[in-house]
Amino acid sequence: MANIKEYLGEFAGTFILVLFGCSSVASAVILGAFNSLLEVAIIWGIGVAIAIFTVRNMCPAHLNPAVSLAMCFAQKLKFKKLPFYILSQSFGAFMAAALIYFIFNDSIIIYETTHAIVRGSADSYRSAMMFGEYFPNPSFEGLLHTSPLKAGFMEGLGTFILVLVIFRLIERQEQIDNTTPILIGLTVTLLICLIAPFTQGGFNPARDFAPRLVAYFGGWKMAAFPSYPYSFFTVYILAPFIGGLLATLMNKIINNIKA
Repeated sequence: MANIKEYLGEFAGTFILVLFGCSSVASAVILGAFNSLLEVAIIWGIGVAIAIFTVRNMCPAHLNPAVSLAMCFAQKLKFKKLPFYILSQSFGAFMAAALIYFIFNDSIIIYETTHAIVRGSADSYRSAMMFGEYFPNPSFEGLLHTSPLKAGFMEGLGTFILVLVIFRLIERQEQIDNTTPILIGLTVTLLICLIAPFTQGGFNPARDFAPRLVAYFGGWKMAAFPSYPYSFFTVYILAPFIGGLLATLMNKIINNIKA
């Protein structure tokens, strides 16, 4: 039963994170509710903090497969639990994205009609960007060119910083204290401000892939995935895992440095 409680916590926390975060993107893109990237970044950060606060007594509140994998290599999570953590997180993200689709779909249809976007066509990523992520960020594509290599580097870098901050915050703590969720949320906010113009700032394979599946089955089909071959996997799944593992290594090096 203890394990089930952990998995339920990871599901619920990731659901909350994606619900607030992706809804803010939907409101910005479809409804024009915000005037800047900073506003969306702040909502993402608050969503992360609220999610951690909500489930921290049920589970470690990783809410991110890259964090869970890093914790396994740091011997803070048993490897046998990792598949169940990833499934719980991915299912939470999927259900949140499905709810967002239900809430916003009528508005998305109006947006697509107004902007002559045919859902499922190659350019319908402009209305799918509230689910999966794209590089460069469609809101900045006239200003930036982002190659798959650069996009992967940016996602890996963002995840590296996020996971390293998490390690340093929980160092020598048995439980997350009251400042930790806020600081992690602020870290996410800052990272989105820095990296989102290039890649939309995912840093979380569950947050990207599960909502992307909702978009696929919601009519966007292959437009739910970036146009470069396999880049959704290398940029938004593989790169965050690598970034998290490098953060584990860096944290170990820091801990081994004698004062």
